[in-house]
Parts: sequence; C-alpha cells; structure tokens
Amino acid sequence: MKTLITEFISLDGVVQAPGGASEDTDGGFRHGGWSMPYFDPVVMGGMYDELAGQSDALLQGRRTYQVSAAAWPTRSGDPFTDWINRVQKYVVSDTLTENDLTWNPTTIIRGGDLARAVSDLRAQPGGYIYVYGSATLVRSLLAADLVDELLLTIEPIILGGGKTIFASNGQALPFTLASTAKASTGAQVCRYVRAR
Repeated sequence: MKTLITEFISLDGVVQAPGGASEDTDGGFRHGGWSMPYFDPVVMGGMYDELAGQSDALLQGRRTYQVSAAAWPTRSGDPFTDWINRVQKYVVSDTLTENDLTWNPTTIIRGGDLARAVSDLRAQPGGYIYVYGSATLVRSLLAADLVDELLLTIEPIILGGGKTIFASNGQALPFTLASTAKASTGAQVCRYVRAR
C-alpha cells in the first residue's frame, strides 16, 4: 500500500479548518470554512472520488476523526461518501478508547506505534492509505518519510497564519509533480510523488 496525503492548502501553506467555522479554532484561527468557495465538484470532486476508489484504508488524527465521525455516517448516495463510510479506518490517538469509536470499522493506533503501524500497512498488498486533514499526523508521517504521494489542492487565498503540514526541521524530501489540473474556481490540484 502507499500513503496518500490529500489537503486543501492556502497559498501560504495553511491547512487548518478548511471545511467549517468551528472545525478548528486553535490559536485563535478565525477563517474556518475558507476552502468552501473554491470547491469544484467536477475537477476536485472527480479527483478525490477516483483516489478514494483506489484506497483500502483511511488514516486520521484524533480531531479529524471526531469531526468526520460526526458528519459522514449520516450521509449517503455518492461514491466518496459510500467509500468513506465502509472503508477500514485508523485513528491515531493516545486518548480515545474503544468506546469512543462510533464510526466503524475503526482501529486505534497509539502515537508511539505510528511509524511501525503505518510501515506495516504499507507492507500489505492494496491501494492507498488515504489521509486528509490531520496536520499533526501528516507532519509526523513526513518526518518519518512514510509519505508516497501528496495531493495538494492549492487555493488562491492567503490566510496569514494557521496550521501547516510542513515542519521546520531542515529535512529535505524531494517530490516529482505527476499531474496538475485547474479547477473552475482558480484552485490548482497538484499531485506529487515521492522521488526516491
């Protein structure tokens, strides 16, 4: 399997709270929902549906999992929704318990076991391990060099600060641009593959 990171990202590299005003206000972030005006259901939606169809697992951090678990199970009727509700989910958390897992099937991965667990998943046959949101998790995966592909939807807005997936650790990780598509909203959907 391969690890695929998908993110809505601003011109200044922010990925925090793209979907809703109260999604993540950490640090006083007040631009929640900033990504919504840039969503293109044909270009962006088509790409996410295609990649979800090639994915055999969903990996998330605790906050993204809890937000998603509150939203997705009540939806149905399109390929992405059907996939996300049935796929095997993994949530990285040191605080959640089995009783907190309301969106099944879900397995908890403890933080200290992340690198081993993701390495074990990558060693299994299958498609992608799909990751969205989860900025802290993504930084950990990048730092451990466990990311095979990045799908970054770069949206034409500067947010002036917020959470990013990129660490300031001095580590260079080269990627190759595999494809790009321009959305009708001006967003650029860029797919990068890890250069080994």
